[in-house]
Amino acid sequence: MTMRQHFVIFTVAMPLLVLGIGWVWPPAYWLFPVLVLIIAIGIFDMIQTSHTIRRLYPVLGHFRYLLEAVRPEIQQYFVESETSGRPIPREFRALIYQRAKGARDTRPFGTIFDVDRPGYEWVNHSLAPKHATDLHPRIKFGGPECSKPYMASPLNISAMSYGALSKNAVMALNKGAKLGGFSHNTGEGSLSPYHLEHGGDIVWQIGTGYFGCRDENGSFDPDLFAQNAARDVVKMIEIKLSQGAKPGHGGILPAAKLTEEIAKIRHVPMGVDVVSPPGHSSFSNATELLQFVRKLRELSAGKPVGFKLCIGRRDEFLAICKAMLETDIYPDFITVDGGEGGTGAAPTEMTNSVGTPLRDALIFVNDALIGIGARDKLRIIASAKMFSAFHILRAMALGADTVNSARGMMLSLGCIQARSCNTDECPTGIATQNPSRTKGLVVADKATRVANFHKETVANLAELVAAAGLDNIQQLTPKHINRRVQGTDVKTYAQLYPNITDGCLLSPDTIPEDWAESWQDANPGAW
Repeated sequence: MTMRQHFVIFTVAMPLLVLGIGWVWPPAYWLFPVLVLIIAIGIFDMIQTSHTIRRLYPVLGHFRYLLEAVRPEIQQYFVESETSGRPIPREFRALIYQRAKGARDTRPFGTIFDVDRPGYEWVNHSLAPKHATDLHPRIKFGGPECSKPYMASPLNISAMSYGALSKNAVMALNKGAKLGGFSHNTGEGSLSPYHLEHGGDIVWQIGTGYFGCRDENGSFDPDLFAQNAARDVVKMIEIKLSQGAKPGHGGILPAAKLTEEIAKIRHVPMGVDVVSPPGHSSFSNATELLQFVRKLRELSAGKPVGFKLCIGRRDEFLAICKAMLETDIYPDFITVDGGEGGTGAAPTEMTNSVGTPLRDALIFVNDALIGIGARDKLRIIASAKMFSAFHILRAMALGADTVNSARGMMLSLGCIQARSCNTDECPTGIATQNPSRTKGLVVADKATRVANFHKETVANLAELVAAAGLDNIQQLTPKHINRRVQGTDVKTYAQLYPNITDGCLLSPDTIPEDWAESWQDANPGAW
């Protein structure tokens, strides 16, 4: 029984109890006004739409905000600092909440970061700053083989499936994308009615389970794919090879969160964990992957098609690069997911100790594409811990054209980082299929917050670019990001990771020494 149901019982039972006690002991009647006040607060909590916690936990939900009010003092002296929280520090959680609510997001009294510590990063401003005019920049996705290119926002919603998220959360995200003019990645759990209801731009992710385009045996069904890819709201197709939180492991939907509706959408049986295969059955090497990319582009009538991966063995990605050269087939984009990426459920060891972190992976992928002379043929999307405009700017300086955020968007919905996504007990109605919890998440209110977070973050990105003296985000390069190495030793990323020269991997005489072994081992015909 939920706290909301307990409260309904309380509103009936407690007045009767007070009346009974008052009949025996009349002084107890003074409790009646207090009880009426509590019931009034509870009823108001249940009908208001702004705060999910209070809707789900009438009266008791106020204690969270009371604790929140005294949290800085408790946290400062007894628990954690604003910057030490994990996996997302309080500083960035607060920033997202404020921007989502349209509240003041400025900071008093200077930075709380230790600017003298090794690893501190910043962007240098210019004495000739620009005026930020383009607060809604767009990046074109789609090469010459695409008849339906897509103009993307710099910041978009990363892959999160219906099943991992509730239907209300999915609808709020998609409506927010519609309001703000950005895209919403479905995750590998397929297109659901809730992704389609509000008409936000969709990036349809195809995972190893081929949910939404699979036959009865779990193999890829081209006809079903073409049928769903033809929808106007589907703007791009993303093949998921691996994800940062659990690379080398298929997606997981615990049986506790599997409903009849989700099972029908995915074409899977009830009562068991839905674990996607670790690898694809439609291709088994780099060359076949690119042929599959071309096939999906044709089946979708010319929409941009790319793939997502977490970088593991360098030679395997370089095999894809070699396959591009041999087949002359190029994806329209590559999504690079960092090993620190989030997920609803993953084995602990996979989460903590497998996969290349985003910074290193992004630099490697960008350099590899430069090395084969193909960087201008496709776009790079970066995904992992994107919470502020500086996070986006840094990723773009290191090679990304756009970024995706999952946890940032969840926080804008009202996520409180309870980390119970895999239990079906999410207290905010976001990562659960429990109807008594999901109905507390009001779609219209949360959609506005998602759109607000996106708008304010992109606007701040434009201001950072202008402060650096640049005209647009395309001018960002590794030289614009500074990193403290030790003491007064400061280097730009261009100095820390010198870019390899354009086309240097195409000739044995120009291959950099530290790339030679991986390039030699790369085999387009076998992973």
